[in-house]
Amino acid sequence: MTRPVILCLASYHKGHRFIKRCRLEGCRVFLLTTTSLLQEPWPREHLEDVFALPSFTDRRGLLNAVSYLSRTRKFDRIVALDDFDVESAAALREHFRMTGMNESQARLFRDKLAMRTRARELGITVPEFTGLFQVDSIKEFLSKVPPPWLLKPRSEASAAGIRKLMHPQEVWREIDRLGDRQSFHLLERFVAGDLYHVDSLVQDGTVIFAEVNGYVRPLLDVYQQGGIYATRTVPLDRPEVAELASANERVLTGFGLQRGASHTEFLRSKDDGKIYFVETSARVGGSNTAEMVEGATGVNLWEEWAALEIRSDYKLPETFRRYGGVVVSLARQDWPDSSPFTDPEIVYRMNMKQHIGLVLASDSPQRIEHLLADYTRRIAKDYLAVLPPADKVSH
Repeated sequence: MTRPVILCLASYHKGHRFIKRCRLEGCRVFLLTTTSLLQEPWPREHLEDVFALPSFTDRRGLLNAVSYLSRTRKFDRIVALDDFDVESAAALREHFRMTGMNESQARLFRDKLAMRTRARELGITVPEFTGLFQVDSIKEFLSKVPPPWLLKPRSEASAAGIRKLMHPQEVWREIDRLGDRQSFHLLERFVAGDLYHVDSLVQDGTVIFAEVNGYVRPLLDVYQQGGIYATRTVPLDRPEVAELASANERVLTGFGLQRGASHTEFLRSKDDGKIYFVETSARVGGSNTAEMVEGATGVNLWEEWAALEIRSDYKLPETFRRYGGVVVSLARQDWPDSSPFTDPEIVYRMNMKQHIGLVLASDSPQRIEHLLADYTRRIAKDYLAVLPPADKVSH
């Protein structure tokens, strides 16, 4: 069987396990990244070649570059390794008439307004929202929907660029500040509650694997106030697990994801107990989510996504049931030393400048909770650095 030739797009340094698995499966793999990332330790021994552009924001320049590469190479698949590359990859597939997610489908996995509109059409519960197009529609929203409100960029990732607003005057001030950029944002009701993420694999339009995880602290709080990020597996006997898995399946099948990995977020309201859809994506979750899921189940999302792209006869490997957790923080040290953390539950240590991160796995969810609480306290004391939030994140 002839293996596809794969072009990976990466505007962030990630996806090593994806690249390695493709190569082990017999594929030729090429990487197109940005100039600033050329010196990162990519797994070059598994790559046919590495190319770079100043950025992927110049869509015509990107099309021209891949067209030039295609003169002497026939790419069978184009894969976006980072959330910000999903729409770029879709545009390339459209241009070269290749199989995979097209631009309209990609919108549902990148554009928060498109996501909410489609979810509402599918009967999935979402917080009340409005696009920032007509002044009268915004006025009506503010008069009917009680504060707080969240002003969100439509195409950023995670909590980047989100502002929590309490008064109509604040909203109008922010809209005025945005100027011509206002239509690239939306306004929605803030729902207080517990935030979850479901990390999935999809084959032929069917969810074949889904792991339900819960954030220790809402991402918006971490992003806006600083602090330490942590998440962990939700025990299977918790009643919300089945509800979240079902909601995740409705989103991914309703949005038309045919194959690959997805990271989808939901919120359970403290006021009414309902599960609200927050956002979805066509990629592996960041901040060591893949390592946490692997520690809990044996499934590495990057590797299995690669196999899904390659094998028509793909079968999910056997899984096991443990509990995972991850804690990540910006560190004040350039290369923080995590050796003081010695518990046998540690299955992965982050190796990234000015960051400290530990992934845990245990047979006991209580043990994971205990270690996350202990590590959060110790990291806050000995490592934590806090910077003002940026307008963008890229992982």
